[in-house]
Amino acid sequence: WPGSGEIDIVESRGNDNYGDIGNQAGGSTLHWGPHWPLNFYGMTTSQYTANDGSFANSFHTWRIDWTSTSMLFYVDDALVMTVDPGSSFWDYSGLGDQYDNPWVAGDKMAPFDQKFYFILNLAVGGTNGFFPDEVTADPPKPWANTSPQAFLDFWNGRGDWLPSWEQGEGRISENAALQVDYVKVWKMESIEQ
Repeated sequence: WPGSGEIDIVESRGNDNYGDIGNQAGGSTLHWGPHWPLNFYGMTTSQYTANDGSFANSFHTWRIDWTSTSMLFYVDDALVMTVDPGSSFWDYSGLGDQYDNPWVAGDKMAPFDQKFYFILNLAVGGTNGFFPDEVTADPPKPWANTSPQAFLDFWNGRGDWLPSWEQGEGRISENAALQVDYVKVWKMESIEQ
């Protein structure tokens, strides 16, 4: 990873109160690069906000039109990102001959020239920076990304965050979960279909 690629249809945080990057914000991302830490996701990511104030308020539709030459990402029928790597993702990266091209035998969409799993990511925590320490939130984030015991800090702070998960009847309610109505996949020869 990321040499084999990764397709994140949506990435969002589940928090109501996390500044302007809580559950009202989302993103779509392709992760790709010859090896870690060379991940060129910054060239193929799009950030957007929910039209109705929050992605938690209602169902939304994410779509990818993925062809042999490009990928188009949509949220609620609005185009949010077009990825066309030109001659190849390798050339798009600008690495030239500094490294070995792991996709030299692939076509222009390599590593996205094969079957893939799609990711629908509702994040609740982590230390990779997706939950920045500097965001002002009420209650504040109970861990620091650099803490050697971040997971324990998260658990110890549950008195602040657990009530926001809409508990009911002695357990966390379904309203605190990622709810998926359906996933549809079609194989198309062209976008015109």
